[in-house]
Amino acid sequence: SLFEKDKLLYSFLVCTRLMISLDKINSSELSFLLSGVGGVLQGQQPIKPADWVPDRTWTEMLHASQLPSFKELPGEFTANLAKWLEVYDSTDPAAMQMPGKAHEKYNSFQKICILRCLRPDKVVPVVQQLVIDEMGQEYVEPPPFDLKLSYEDSSPISPLIFVLSPGADPNAALIQFADSFGVKLESLSLGQGQGPIAQRMIDDAIDRGTWVVLQNCHLAPSWMPALEAKVEGFSLERAHPQFRLWLTSYPSDKFPVSILQNGVKMTLQPPKGIRANMLNTYFVMEDGYFHGCKKAKDLKKLHFGLAFFHALLQERRKFGPLGFNIPYEFTESDLKICQTQLQMFLDEFDIIPWEALRYTAGETNYGGRVTDGHDRRTTATMLYDFYNPEVIKDGYSFSESGNYIVPPGDPTLEETREHLKGFPLLESPEVFGLHENANITCARSETYALFDSMLLLMPKGGSGGGGGGQTNEEILEALATGMLERLPIKSEKYMFGLPFRVDEVSEKYPTDYNESMNTVLTQELLRFNRVIDVLRNTLQQLVKAVKGLIVMSGDLEALAASMVTGATPALWMKASYPSLKPLSSYFDDFIKRIDFLQQWIDEGPPPVFWLSGFFFTQSFLTGTLQNYARKHKVAIDTLKWDFMVRLDTPSTKADDGCFVNGLFIDGAAWDHRKNVLTEQKPKVLFEVMPIIQLLPILTTDFKLKKGDYESPLYKTSARRGTLSTTGHSTNFVMNMIIPTEREERHWVKRGVALLTQLDD
Repeated sequence: SLFEKDKLLYSFLVCTRLMISLDKINSSELSFLLSGVGGVLQGQQPIKPADWVPDRTWTEMLHASQLPSFKELPGEFTANLAKWLEVYDSTDPAAMQMPGKAHEKYNSFQKICILRCLRPDKVVPVVQQLVIDEMGQEYVEPPPFDLKLSYEDSSPISPLIFVLSPGADPNAALIQFADSFGVKLESLSLGQGQGPIAQRMIDDAIDRGTWVVLQNCHLAPSWMPALEAKVEGFSLERAHPQFRLWLTSYPSDKFPVSILQNGVKMTLQPPKGIRANMLNTYFVMEDGYFHGCKKAKDLKKLHFGLAFFHALLQERRKFGPLGFNIPYEFTESDLKICQTQLQMFLDEFDIIPWEALRYTAGETNYGGRVTDGHDRRTTATMLYDFYNPEVIKDGYSFSESGNYIVPPGDPTLEETREHLKGFPLLESPEVFGLHENANITCARSETYALFDSMLLLMPKGGSGGGGGGQTNEEILEALATGMLERLPIKSEKYMFGLPFRVDEVSEKYPTDYNESMNTVLTQELLRFNRVIDVLRNTLQQLVKAVKGLIVMSGDLEALAASMVTGATPALWMKASYPSLKPLSSYFDDFIKRIDFLQQWIDEGPPPVFWLSGFFFTQSFLTGTLQNYARKHKVAIDTLKWDFMVRLDTPSTKADDGCFVNGLFIDGAAWDHRKNVLTEQKPKVLFEVMPIIQLLPILTTDFKLKKGDYESPLYKTSARRGTLSTTGHSTNFVMNMIIPTEREERHWVKRGVALLTQLDD
């Protein structure tokens, strides 16, 4: 529980262990709270009672009903729909009385389970309150960092270890602390060839009673065994009583475990929130930085914008993929080099060189860390708000709300700090350019991350039925058997245990110069056959292992652990298309994809292709381009995609290009009246995109119209991917041009993207 993000996890873990030992809760209810899985859903299940109920909410309620205490929950929910809608729409659903008998029937822990189903974004505060009620306020309020107390816990033979996090540097605090003790402090940054120097420094310090700081241990993994041997050789007889060894390192699996176990571990984390981040920047600023510049007044305003930009980048990461596809580690050094360049440009040029300022900060200093092209577009768009001629005018605001205004006039450092204290303690998403719904996305991610981490710490095996539920073995056997029955094996359509007889399909749809879709189809069938083979074999082995007919291997144990908690097994994902769906949703989606391909085989190519149903989406897109190029006798590399959003449903296939559906909008919604991108509705995080016509056109004919937004299309909401052997990203598919009524920068800051599938 060293890091801030893990402190509630630790408290909640202790709290639930105590509650189980005191019989206040049972393990099956705790397991449901963490995983959303309460047992196997068998037979025909009741359908969702209303459109406003999210699919995941209803599925989890049905799972909860497999536990004795929640048996009647779906029925109670359906009977009081209007009242439950009020709870769902409330800004504080935990404070509202649950409808019908639910308020009196369920205890406080069971109500958290129901809240997990209905409003997962509001669970973390309720978990905190549970810890306070059961154990006390001190278990959710970690003590402030105290270097003196940590030092007093140490000895000459136990190192003091700073576990680093981005944006926090313990050096200044350490130097100040050493000065207050009157001890000499020697520091060395580890790296190639620094090991022998570090050893000499330690040997000298042990005798003389000075302190040694070895920085960035994670950068010298090859020297870590030597350091481990050195520390194990420390003895109280040999070491001077005042000697201390200080180590700093980012979390690393190469750091010696024995040093971690015997040392005193500390962490310094950067301040949370824009206000705290800005105050931290201005706390260490000196007047000399501004007075040494010819344009001191302009420098003060532009520096304020730069510091705000730095704070925004740090805080935007908490919104996950809506903020940045990849969570970059921006540091104080990025800010410092920009500060120096800003001062230099203002001194050397009569007219402020806005382009040069934006390029050095957005493309070189901060941009140098940004590896994703769409993230680079986001940082450049954000930076424009802080490096433009309007910033040096009084009254300029960094957000539409007007809560973040540049200090007027020519303020002193102290006046700037006072101005910053007037900023909101908690920032709303609008300051980042995001919709209010981004808070829900952020809070949901926090809830699921807490529960996923808890699941990793839960005891494996045994009975999952501390409250009368099914045992793990019963759950596994029922799950595996149910899935095997649904997998297409040996029927009139499906022979030899594989769903698709590719040879026969190839006869019906032979390789054709004018119809590349035939090749696309057979390639897709081969890919899905491999996945079905993996699913069938592993499920059959699992059933045998549960019955004791074969030994449970390590792979099967991992498969079983995932299935019990409702997660899609890693063994399947190695052979599968990218997906973040839980187990039941993944399997349903997989069967839908097989049915989509079977319908194609039986009835011919559909008029509208389900783009989400393809294993390798890029092959379908290339096939469509190839058809157009061969039909019109043009080179395929001279073609580009154009896009037309259709509000009708075509009954015949497109003459050129293709119609596709199955896409979702993340970060925005669709105005079906005007046929343009529009703002989200409250609490509606994703919306189905209408049918889109993909039309190949010559690159020379392509023109971006004013109001067009170039939206990236991803396979999953994680957005980040890796470059595969085919040269394509494992997640990013293509950019789609979609019409809007607002300028592109608005949607770039919103983090708007299209997805082929949701996580639920």
